[in-house]
Amino acid sequence: MYISFSYQAGEADAITLDGGDIYTAGLKNHNLQPIISEEYEKEPKRCYYAVAVVKKDSTFGIRDLKGKKSCHTGLGKSAGWNIPIGTLVDMKQIDWAGIEEKPLEEAVKEFFAASCVPGAKERKLCQLCKGDCSRSQKEPYYDYSGAFQCLKDGKGDVAFINHQTVPGQYKDTEKANYMLLCKDGTRANIDSYETCNWAKVPAHAVVTRKDPELAKTIYNSLVAEQFFCDFKLFSSEGYGAKNLMFKDSTKKLVQLPLTIDSFLYLGSNYFSSIQSLTKETAAKPSDSIKWCTVGHAEEQKCDMWSINSATEGGDKIECPNAGSVEECIKKILKKDADAMAVDGGQVYTAGKCGLVPVMVEQYEGKSSSYCAVAVAKKSSGLNWNTLKGKRSCHTAKGRTAGWNIPMGLIYNKTKDCDFSKYFPKGCAPGSEAGSTFCDQCVGKATTVGGDVFKCQANTDEQYFGYTGAFRCLVEGRGDVAFIKHSIVSENTDGKGADWAKNLKSADYELLCLDGSTKPIDKYTECHLAQVPAHAVITRQDSRRVVTTFLQDQQSKFGSESSSTFRLFKSEGGSNLLFKDSTKSLLNIQSQSFKDFLGNEYMTAMESLRSCFSTLMLECCMFINHYT
Repeated sequence: MYISFSYQAGEADAITLDGGDIYTAGLKNHNLQPIISEEYEKEPKRCYYAVAVVKKDSTFGIRDLKGKKSCHTGLGKSAGWNIPIGTLVDMKQIDWAGIEEKPLEEAVKEFFAASCVPGAKERKLCQLCKGDCSRSQKEPYYDYSGAFQCLKDGKGDVAFINHQTVPGQYKDTEKANYMLLCKDGTRANIDSYETCNWAKVPAHAVVTRKDPELAKTIYNSLVAEQFFCDFKLFSSEGYGAKNLMFKDSTKKLVQLPLTIDSFLYLGSNYFSSIQSLTKETAAKPSDSIKWCTVGHAEEQKCDMWSINSATEGGDKIECPNAGSVEECIKKILKKDADAMAVDGGQVYTAGKCGLVPVMVEQYEGKSSSYCAVAVAKKSSGLNWNTLKGKRSCHTAKGRTAGWNIPMGLIYNKTKDCDFSKYFPKGCAPGSEAGSTFCDQCVGKATTVGGDVFKCQANTDEQYFGYTGAFRCLVEGRGDVAFIKHSIVSENTDGKGADWAKNLKSADYELLCLDGSTKPIDKYTECHLAQVPAHAVITRQDSRRVVTTFLQDQQSKFGSESSSTFRLFKSEGGSNLLFKDSTKSLLNIQSQSFKDFLGNEYMTAMESLRSCFSTLMLECCMFINHYT
């Protein structure tokens, strides 16, 4: 059914919807969110396949659908409309340039000889329907079983349904009379849906208003019905229809992370496919690259980059800004941004969300890795084995050198996820406000009212990043700093910003894992781990565009350039957009994020996840469980 009632007015609290309606529910005029997912018995448990079913005695394939009669679950529904129509438009089977040319329904009407699309306005799209053509049980050919019945009754030549409809509701003797149409033009038996489908679609979900307490109440109420009552929540038997309230194939309900929204639930590919069918104007290809920036300082550098690129006759650069790397990852997924450079821990999160690393920073000696180190003041007398009870300075929570490596090592030793027992005070930007790991952070210490930025995971927090964590140590806010091996030498002995001008590298030392200490320049012998360099992340479909763009830009503004603007240098900050120690960017040859990070780092991250998971990672891990 359409979302025709007011959640805001409190007339209803929840409804179960399919993917197409979840998209609609998430739009600003509704602003609802999915809170519970259906889970099915067989794999894939939290999704289903959209398939095209035909009678076995027919002979046509996907490229012969023009002029055929079609049966659909309903207008705007995933398996019955969005996926098949989107696929046929993408394949140029259905000729449709956009809504400014003609409505999509009109293009579909011209493609099929006749149809039953419950909910459609075009008369021809209701021609095969048996009832009133509404998206409700008043129309016998509505929903999965209805669309299949339309095919079974001989009204249509093809039914667009989900993979569970025929195997789940009909005997093997009946199943043998039907086949699947595959996207490659072939046909397959009805049980071959894993290899012959048009798309994988997220399971139906319960949506409600964005109210955490209401979401918990709804979930607890449904769980009580599911396990403690005689009422069969997932059966429509005795009601004269199928899939009432929930799909009959549902085995249980799974609570979604409270931070999830319709975009994250549906995934970027499905979200984009729906947008392409609901756009008001045809999408125009962008002639600019949108580089995501975190904090004011990065935005300023990006603006200078944009101006210089335009002056040199290069690509146009836009600089969307976000409050954190995780917000940038979401922007890239939604195509509100195209790319950014992130550290290994963030490559892990981005990879779990479906993004890919495409270029990697190279440092001195053409190295694409660096050493994560623990640094203390020489006068402190500290070593790796005496850190418990001390104050710690971290680049940010979830970052490689500043968090994942040292905390992973500490967890391996203590098997305790409560790191505040080990470091009672510290600064780890991105930690929960008021926590012990925000205690030593300062925000914008030089600005009146700057404490409102305290502990933020961006340059508005003075102790954010490599240089910030070192400054936290220098200024006595911590006893140990977890940073990259080159940071001390880059900010001592006359180098670095004003706050560092009188610092001596000899006053600091590395803490080795064996309990010894070594001078700052002995990092190859004394480090916590050697880790992958920072990498540029983007969407898989933008890989070529982003790499071509960056190759051109580093030829103009790279370390060998004579330009006054330098891509790998930061004015008014450090390590803005890229690490200042970067010499060049190198293509990553079609590696997955797992290949890029390597087995050791992946193992460390999987282990640390038992203690720590960001909201973004939590959402992506849950949703990508079925991919």
